[in-house]
Amino acid sequence: MGDVALVSPVLTSFRKVYPEVSVTMVTKPAYAMFFTHLEGLNIYIPDLKNRHKGLIGLFRLYNDIIKKGKIDYVIDLHNVIRSRILRFLFRLSGIRSSVIDKGRAEKRGVIKGKIRTPLKHTVERYCDTFGKGGFPIEPEKGPVLKFSPGINEKETGLRVLPGVINIGIAPFAKHELKMWPEANMIRLLELISEKHSVKYWLFGGMEESVRLHNFHEQVPGSTIVSGSLNLAEELEFMGTLDFMISMDSSNMHMAALSGTRVISIWGATDPITGFGAWQQPSVYSIRIPADELDCRPCTVYGKGKCRRGDFACMNRLTPELVYEKLINLKIL
Repeated sequence: MGDVALVSPVLTSFRKVYPEVSVTMVTKPAYAMFFTHLEGLNIYIPDLKNRHKGLIGLFRLYNDIIKKGKIDYVIDLHNVIRSRILRFLFRLSGIRSSVIDKGRAEKRGVIKGKIRTPLKHTVERYCDTFGKGGFPIEPEKGPVLKFSPGINEKETGLRVLPGVINIGIAPFAKHELKMWPEANMIRLLELISEKHSVKYWLFGGMEESVRLHNFHEQVPGSTIVSGSLNLAEELEFMGTLDFMISMDSSNMHMAALSGTRVISIWGATDPITGFGAWQQPSVYSIRIPADELDCRPCTVYGKGKCRRGDFACMNRLTPELVYEKLINLKIL
């Protein structure tokens, strides 16, 4: 989800620079909300579970897209087997394409410790892909995932509280190597509450519902946002927070794109591979420096297990250390 959300500053800018160009965005239904606010953008949602499932389904998908209107050029921002097959089918009919360079060799260099400088951000790689297609573009600055004001005043009744610091908390991620131990996050929130008047708003995916409710029970006065709002409302709500504390996760990207300051906590992965929170200062990414723990980063996407066995990259980030960072950054 985070990768798809990062397309939004590129397409937002594209619609402004090239308003005469008709664009069809092919994406999953869960991600369509990132783009529905863009005028002149057609969204096509494939049926990947039935009609467009498997190799035969990709042939159907190609034909169905063609039937929707004339396609002059294909831009592949995914570069996986499914999108490669689609590109091939379009090429057979004479339609040119450009494909993202994910910098896989460079990222392997980071993991092997041969590269320590930040790689090109994913948003910039998306822009490069449009540029190769003859559409040079600079990504939109500022919040891009903004929807109708007052959207949070609906029947949910969820709204930030006046007179306190409203902090979003996204304690989970898709992979364990990206997650700070829950006890550490809970202790950090206790440290913050001891010195500041705060309200915690909890975010997580549907698959994290049980864990999020257990987390909620251990954080007095916290409120779970996820499940109470649709995605557009959730993004709008994120934009009203004072800041977010997140793992390397889709919530990190969504909060940043909604215009909220994001403090992200990193373990086995690292923002230098190009997946950091967009437009956030690098100092907002809290992690153990590689020169202090040379095994990190050990993964680009967070898959796998800790090879050391002690999860030092996360366990060395004590709640006290992270709290001190928040104070020094003048976030609190």
